[in-house]
Amino acid sequence: MLEIALKGDRRYWGWIGFLFCVIGIGIFFYHKQLVYGLGITGMSRDVSWGIYTSQSNFLVGVAAGGIMLVLPYYLHDLKKFAKITILGEFLAVPALMMCLLFLFVHLGKPERFLNAFLHPTPSAMIFWDGLVIMGYLVMNLVIGWNVVGSDRKGVKPPKWVKWLIYLSIPTAFSIHTATAFLYCGLAGRGYWLTAILAPRFLASAFSSGPALLILLALMLKKLTGFDAGKGTLQTIAVIVAYALLANIFFLLCEVFVVFYSGIPSHMDHFLYLFKGLNGSSIMVPWMWSSMALLGVAAIIMVIPSLRKKTPLLVIGCLAVFVGTWIEKGLGLMVGGFTPNPFHRVVKYVPSASEILITLGVYGIGMLILTILYKITLEVRNQDKS
Repeated sequence: MLEIALKGDRRYWGWIGFLFCVIGIGIFFYHKQLVYGLGITGMSRDVSWGIYTSQSNFLVGVAAGGIMLVLPYYLHDLKKFAKITILGEFLAVPALMMCLLFLFVHLGKPERFLNAFLHPTPSAMIFWDGLVIMGYLVMNLVIGWNVVGSDRKGVKPPKWVKWLIYLSIPTAFSIHTATAFLYCGLAGRGYWLTAILAPRFLASAFSSGPALLILLALMLKKLTGFDAGKGTLQTIAVIVAYALLANIFFLLCEVFVVFYSGIPSHMDHFLYLFKGLNGSSIMVPWMWSSMALLGVAAIIMVIPSLRKKTPLLVIGCLAVFVGTWIEKGLGLMVGGFTPNPFHRVVKYVPSASEILITLGVYGIGMLILTILYKITLEVRNQDKS
């Protein structure tokens, strides 16, 4: 089926060419990082995880969010999800590929990435996190490829595919749980040392992932004519609304516990993010922007009369996605490292090289997503004809 991806109009090839340019720039600066080391990044001894790790953390949630489509369709037989479930499974593939690529560039040298799996330390959470991510990646690729292949042949998928789908459901929960444990297992970091970090991760995943899928479905309808169905998108929007409310509730629970207990080592992280600490307030506008976006999104997604209007639905989903990206992709990482265990504030700002390498990884992810969606939509269109 890969030959389908080699056919397209000028607009399609223009997009592919743009992605290759972005990827090429990322590879160039990654080579620079290989030559000069991680010193070209904004990371330091005190903030040793930066934008690479934060993006990996966020994209795990995007991948896990697709399970909110698999559950209703395969376990509860909701036929309205038939068209869009495959898009959710194929969204997980590039998201997980980017997770692994961000881990790859973060470790500095390629052999370090290989050593993490060829010579694993069973007590290291990064090994288990990488293992379940790779497992879920393979599952979604195999499931999606067999479903689309069966659609092309006009037959039902093999029976074993359904059992693999059932296995993928607990795996989806485990990938983000393992990622959360990677953070909350670090006892010296008060911002991450909480038992509800995994539920917070899952709530944010189940809102941001489906929100992105709604945006992609609306964009595909405009560009290709693919219609997932208004009723389907509204049902997904309800899922986004409830998950978003759960995410906000968990965050408020954290705020209450931290400030009611009055433990300085825990409060300082929140103060740094939302008020500023020791003269540093670089994260304050970002975090309050995130809270404002999530608040606006909650209003739009919860009120039926608002979310049923397509322009407002787009605004709501964008607000969910961007607000979660800031809160989880930036705030969680920087806030956990700042201040350090000695209560010193060490600023972290990603360097230009870091940002361009990050964009290169996103370019690879978008290329994979484009190819998978191109194949899926072409096969579905052939079925109609």
